[in-house]
Amino acid sequence: MKLKIRKNLALIDQHDKNFMYGGKFGGNFIPETLKKPVDDLTNLFAKLRKDKKFLKERDHYFKTYVGTPTPFIKLDNLTDHLGGAQIYAKVVSEANGGAHKIYNATVHCLIAKKAKKKYIVGDTGAGYAGKMLSMAAKKFGLKCKIFMGAKDIKRQRPNVEAIKKNGAEIVSVTTGSQTLVDAVSECMRYWVSNCDTTHMCVGSTVGPNIFIKICAWSTAQISRELFSQVEEEFGKIPRKLKLINCVGGGSSAAGFWNAFMNTTAEFIGVEAGGPKNSRLHAAPLTNGSKIGILHGAAQYVIQDKEGQIGSTESISAGLDYPGISPLHCFLKDTKRARYTSANDEEALSAYKLVSRLENISPSLEPSHAFAEAIKLAPKLDSTEVIIVNSCGDSIKDKDIIKERLGSYTR
Repeated sequence: MKLKIRKNLALIDQHDKNFMYGGKFGGNFIPETLKKPVDDLTNLFAKLRKDKKFLKERDHYFKTYVGTPTPFIKLDNLTDHLGGAQIYAKVVSEANGGAHKIYNATVHCLIAKKAKKKYIVGDTGAGYAGKMLSMAAKKFGLKCKIFMGAKDIKRQRPNVEAIKKNGAEIVSVTTGSQTLVDAVSECMRYWVSNCDTTHMCVGSTVGPNIFIKICAWSTAQISRELFSQVEEEFGKIPRKLKLINCVGGGSSAAGFWNAFMNTTAEFIGVEAGGPKNSRLHAAPLTNGSKIGILHGAAQYVIQDKEGQIGSTESISAGLDYPGISPLHCFLKDTKRARYTSANDEEALSAYKLVSRLENISPSLEPSHAFAEAIKLAPKLDSTEVIIVNSCGDSIKDKDIIKERLGSYTR
């Protein structure tokens, strides 16, 4: 069956009555103990997203706390250096805290307050989701607990320090690969036992359907801003427009593309290809992974020969996830978006070039997207426009960059 995008329907609402996108992806594959809290949250969000008072409150905090709109700039030096297409960046890293995760964290804290919960828990890989949730929890007077893989705690030290500074507790996850996938699992287990008093914020567009919807609904602010900024820059939406975004769980890409669904813009998602000449990666869409169930949702997921969740590897903690949002599985199968990957070395080279030529310093996650832009731009002409979502700041990666490139400048 050929899957289709239903026009005039928001991306997050493209699912059927069973919360499946295209009848294949998503759903709520959860234990019975989670059914009531998931149903309660689903019903609450359905009301809040139509509540004018809540929307006004959200927009107020997006403007005064998150710091919207974030800049939209032309990368003149990179454009001149590469030749070909015009290259722009949506500098979402200028949002409060340095990454797109602040949108989702802010909305979840507002929902937690409406649900009269005093505690909030969340998962994190790169540390940005945890950092932003700890910031927002402090802002809104909630007690916060962050689950993070032991491996990621070591490689994302600046964000770990920020989380602690904001007064949140970090739970080190030592099971499995000790990365994001295990942090999400442990966070969900904790919520099962504490859902009466605690709200859970899933850090990306993964998990049971309601968490996918809340996250993508939150980050959609990015594309609403960008749509207006592009119209102001060009007078209209360019016919030859490419929107390039890194993809791990998929939250920044879903938000970056949302407002452009009914335009001719081409969506390009860039997964983590892992180390050069390694068989390990974190790119299920690029490498033909099969459909499986992970964290309560059906999706393309990296698996071993026995069908168990497979091992991944990436220099980028925020992309180091074996699955991918059901939204992106749906976009791939409908051919609305295409997906590729960049390896660790390509991401590092892209970081080095962009930070040298321009006044931005992307984290290793969006450096994967810049790597694709660097490959693509010289093959195009000046009538074509590339926009990269620079969704995170490199400060969190300074230790890795210094180790791999010999120095770090910001």
